[in-house]
Amino acid sequence: MTIRTILVDDEKLAIQGLQLRLEKFADVEIIDTCANGREAIRKIKTERPDLVFLDIQMPGFDGFSVVKGVMEIEPPLFVFVTAYQEHAVRAFEANAVNYLMKPVDEDRLADTLDRVRTRIAEKRLCEEAEKLKSVLAEVAPGVIADALPDDTETAAGRFEKLINIKDRGQIFRVDVDSIERIEAAGDYMCIYIANNSFILRETMKDLERRLDPRVFQRVHRSWIVNLDLVRQVKPHTNGECFLVLDSGAEVKVSRSYRDVVARFVH
Repeated sequence: MTIRTILVDDEKLAIQGLQLRLEKFADVEIIDTCANGREAIRKIKTERPDLVFLDIQMPGFDGFSVVKGVMEIEPPLFVFVTAYQEHAVRAFEANAVNYLMKPVDEDRLADTLDRVRTRIAEKRLCEEAEKLKSVLAEVAPGVIADALPDDTETAAGRFEKLINIKDRGQIFRVDVDSIERIEAAGDYMCIYIANNSFILRETMKDLERRLDPRVFQRVHRSWIVNLDLVRQVKPHTNGECFLVLDSGAEVKVSRSYRDVVARFVH
């Protein structure tokens, strides 16, 4: 797998330094370099790279403007490279793969490329599965369910392991497996971890897509729980029940989601 890459920075020496560091990674192919944001938008739309290393502070179009400028196409993965720590929050909000400080540390660069490879592999896996489904839908629509492996098994690697949460002016990197339950409040999610909690600005629907459904299940229109941390099921009236979690917290399971409880009853 070759990672087609574009480097964007208004400082020529910065581009040369990054090129040198990337030479050790045989699967990274630098297909172009850009000295400003306007040129970057044009090249990204034309070349359709897999990955863009993007400086933030540039004359005219800054790095965040470049990201916005290519949203009409399927955007590449972005890694922000900058000398200014204060842009970290906005970088993660822009869903960047990572945020690297100049001069770029070689270990952090290697870790970043590992993340890039994972995301590209997940994307290609999903695309291949969709193509297979389309072909089967045309030639043998009745056998799709039997012919394809379980989606949750096939795409297990695509679910988040860490979630970046901006809360109280800081960015917290939360291990997904440590999340006990999630409560919806409009466009905000309250993430509960043992005796701590964080507020995440995201819809329930979008967050569900990022979590492994074999572990995290909706049990109520306002609640998602980590099934691995369920310790007891307490029956209630009208077909409802409560799940007792590791922390002792109780979450009600509505009748609409009672099939979730079935896996605990043998």
